[in-house]
Amino acid sequence: MTTADLVTRPGAVTLESLSIALGSGTQRFTAVRDVNVSIAPGEFVCILGPSGCGKSTLLGVLAGHIVPVEGRATLDGTRIDGPDPARGIVFQQHTLFPWRKTLDNVGFGLKMQGIGKEERRRRGRELLERVGLAAFADRYPSQLSGGMQQRAEIARAMITGPRVLLMDEPFGALDAQTRAMMQALLLDVWSEYRPTVVFVTHDIDEALFLADRILVMSPGPGTIIEDLHVPFARPRERAESRDLVTEPEFIAIKRHLLALLRHRQSTLPAPRLSPLGDGRVSAPTFPAP
Repeated sequence: MTTADLVTRPGAVTLESLSIALGSGTQRFTAVRDVNVSIAPGEFVCILGPSGCGKSTLLGVLAGHIVPVEGRATLDGTRIDGPDPARGIVFQQHTLFPWRKTLDNVGFGLKMQGIGKEERRRRGRELLERVGLAAFADRYPSQLSGGMQQRAEIARAMITGPRVLLMDEPFGALDAQTRAMMQALLLDVWSEYRPTVVFVTHDIDEALFLADRILVMSPGPGTIIEDLHVPFARPRERAESRDLVTEPEFIAIKRHLLALLRHRQSTLPAPRLSPLGDGRVSAPTFPAP
């Protein structure tokens, strides 16, 4: 399967003065307030924040499932006003159809687009090979481990060639070892096909390992309190010889993010502005501990 089969071109995502309210009547409340973000085509962005800050709600707007009360979300300049195959979604818990085998689950999006059975099975098998599930094409979801189910979810989301891949804590329910393997797999898939990725997480290590940028949200009503450029070169590895999470700079930036999430006054030096001059914040440089 070629890159052209999957991603025609990555999409540019923009959130302009976006506010979101949930509930009704006396139970209505503001979940997200005045978010302004621009995400470049092919960029990998993590949204990081405490529970209840509106991370998943914000992703719901990008998916087209939630309508904001103010502002707008756009993909390549077009307002997002409903679900669309151009925006693939992977959730924390798999949404595979239990009565369909893995191959048929992966190809379901193509079926909805009217693609013939032979072609969707061909493309499905090639993508299952890419995520390491070729031998499990004829298994049902209940016969797969949690990590395998999420691999199938990624394959299903990618098969329609989305310009944006939306991921809502997709590895949150996995054990630590499987989670690390899935993170590496995701980076491999992203590096090959390069969709724009918006990835929600509350795990700082995960965000630093995966992202080009980290958008840090405040406690609810959530807003963006920092836009952090991640300085680590790609490819990123967790091998013992090059364990990113033990690097002094990684530890320092993690400490900085922890202070933000705990809503305490950080004692670390203020981060410098991005050299691009676009208002983003690059990672601060700290002395080794």
